[in-house]
Amino acid sequence: MAFRTLDNLDVAGKRVLLRADLNVPVRDGKISDLTRIERLSPTIRELSDKGAKVIVCSHFDRPKGKRVPEMSLAPMAAALGEVLGKHVRFVEDCIGVAAEQAIDLLGRGDVLVLENTRFHAGEEKNDPEFSVALARLADIFVNDAFSAAHRAHASTEGVAHLLPSYAGRLMQAELEALDAALGNPVRPVAAIVGGSKVSTKLELLGNLVGKVDVLVIGGAMANTFLSAQGIGVGKSLQEAEMHGTALDILAKAKAAGCQIVLPTDAVVAREFRANPPTETVSVNAVPADTMILDVGPASVGALIARLPSLKTLVWNGPLGAFETPPFDASTVALAHAVADATQNADLRSVAGGGDTVSALRHAGVLDKLSYVSSAGGAFLEWLEGKTLPGVAALEG
Repeated sequence: MAFRTLDNLDVAGKRVLLRADLNVPVRDGKISDLTRIERLSPTIRELSDKGAKVIVCSHFDRPKGKRVPEMSLAPMAAALGEVLGKHVRFVEDCIGVAAEQAIDLLGRGDVLVLENTRFHAGEEKNDPEFSVALARLADIFVNDAFSAAHRAHASTEGVAHLLPSYAGRLMQAELEALDAALGNPVRPVAAIVGGSKVSTKLELLGNLVGKVDVLVIGGAMANTFLSAQGIGVGKSLQEAEMHGTALDILAKAKAAGCQIVLPTDAVVAREFRANPPTETVSVNAVPADTMILDVGPASVGALIARLPSLKTLVWNGPLGAFETPPFDASTVALAHAVADATQNADLRSVAGGGDTVSALRHAGVLDKLSYVSSAGGAFLEWLEGKTLPGVAALEG
């Protein structure tokens, strides 16, 4: 995978348009999680320290091409300033005279945040005129928004064809981590895929069986695979219409030499709520009036025992309904074991996806894996083997 990085790039005195992802969670008008802003800061600091005039652009939420005051990036500019420990300017448009005048006032090392790119309909349409208007603002384009790289929008893909374009440090870290996990992994390599629906991860499963040695399926998704093989799962969440597809995936895995691992035991309950009465049963003995809400201790123990034999692990999706105790037990136990193998052995562990990040944070190991991607859709599409437009534009 060949893409241009900031190494040896002379940016002194240059206007650098930096595509960031400032689409951060906001509750009651306040930013509730600074992770994306914090991860962006090394690239901005490096460009600023090298004397660039840093012009940050990003989308936020879905204003659908209209100016929506509560979707302004002004609060993100203020938060970025706090994270960087320096004054960050803000301008109320991302193209045109106002943006151009604000950029003209920048000195070397200064940072400016442009208004929400999605206030213009041309952004999501990847309109050539909007791309040209963005390109007019800068001498160099740097994309540090892997999480938005699966969208062929003007600020992620269009402008990259109009300016010398490079990957920022966060983008570079994401791409290198994913390449090490699936592109050119050290084997044996395993993938853990959890979540509720086979239908939403069909392409992911189909791609992984041809790339990994072991595929562990958990979450309610595992119920569909068990049921497809004639195993009763009681009242568990499962997709009866996906049984044929599940059997096809099992057959494809066998042909590819990929071992599929499904739970052998499960934690079941008669109602889904916090701390109800539970039973641990074999998957072959699930009571008809219960639902599977977590994989059982024997299944988790077998997965943990397998870790020393692995060199690479990709993780997307929790094993059970981790948001509701005690159905977080298997995910937390495995997360601790993966973190330990990463820290104390030579396991390379790469995880990503919204629920996965939340589960790892819940387990207290978010910073103990080799790499945890903050991207959602882009991470998933990469694992599905798709070409990401924002990445493809940086290659060469």
